[in-house]
Amino acid sequence: MRNTENPSLEPFFNLSMDLLCIAGYDGYFKKVNPAVVELLGYTEEELFSRPIKEFIYPEDMDLTARYRENLKNNVPLVNYENRYVCKSGDLVWLHWTSIPLEDQNLIYAIAKNITHKKKLEKERIEHLINLVNRNQELKQLNYTTSHDLRSPVNNLLSIFEFLDFSKIDDAEILETLDYMKKATEGLNNSLNKYVDLLSKKDSSNIDLEEVDFESTLQQVKSSINSLLGNANVTFKVDFSALRGVKHNINYMESVFLNLLTNSIKYARPDVPPVISITSRVLNGLQQLVYTDNGLGFDMEKVGGKIFGLNQKFHHNGDSKGVGLYLVYNHINNLGGKITVDSEVDKGTTFTITFKS
Repeated sequence: MRNTENPSLEPFFNLSMDLLCIAGYDGYFKKVNPAVVELLGYTEEELFSRPIKEFIYPEDMDLTARYRENLKNNVPLVNYENRYVCKSGDLVWLHWTSIPLEDQNLIYAIAKNITHKKKLEKERIEHLINLVNRNQELKQLNYTTSHDLRSPVNNLLSIFEFLDFSKIDDAEILETLDYMKKATEGLNNSLNKYVDLLSKKDSSNIDLEEVDFESTLQQVKSSINSLLGNANVTFKVDFSALRGVKHNINYMESVFLNLLTNSIKYARPDVPPVISITSRVLNGLQQLVYTDNGLGFDMEKVGGKIFGLNQKFHHNGDSKGVGLYLVYNHINNLGGKITVDSEVDKGTTFTITFKS
């Protein structure tokens, strides 16, 4: 490997805390720095004697292999995450940037150990799930309690209706019964209002304004410009049929951001992302149609889980199972709805219908 070595770079290579390696197109390591040996726990001889794929966590093997074929076709790999199995059996998450050198049949790669970051993300998602579940339980408890209390209150009101106050001569008793009736009626009104309030969408404190699709999309694209450039994304956008809707600007930005980053995250390794976003008015309904050409979903397996919190359908290192959950809630909380149509390796279409 004399042609891969530069003596002046050896100190940098050997002392780097990041994982540096050189791999061949044949799928074997050719050179690794001490950080690789220390993290994975294998000797250099063990790392060089076995195909790289044998060190990768089985669930990540197929997608990693597809990206490696892309590298062999002289396409750099940026921001890719996968898991490796250490000699001890522990799993580590690695974040890769890899550059192919076609004339040498070599791949130069650098990886960062992001295992700690992944653990923190996992804990954060678990806390979020617990909070969401607790919140739903409390809402249900409030609704059930308020609803169930109305029955005995209505029974009390019925009793007052049956009473013949003309037969009661005691003024003090009549006054007491009148107070009791008014208090019961007041309680009944309060319970009815509270149940109605709980039944409505929690949108009373959400600021609504006329949201322009084009300017909102441009704002989001600017915020992830380098990510879009690295992924070589092509856009097909047409908002001529519907320029915008009354919505919450922050929600709309989040919808675009999560859909765009998902399209990049779940792009097919050998196909640059093509994203189509169009607006329309169909049978009086204002709609936004978002389509990509990515990995897609097996809808028979996914079913109604696609918008669930912490649901993951691809073995992608960067998947957190939050993006589509947020998109669904941003639309649903303001009275709209979102549907999905998808096929494996044929992309995904999201149709958003806004509240009229």
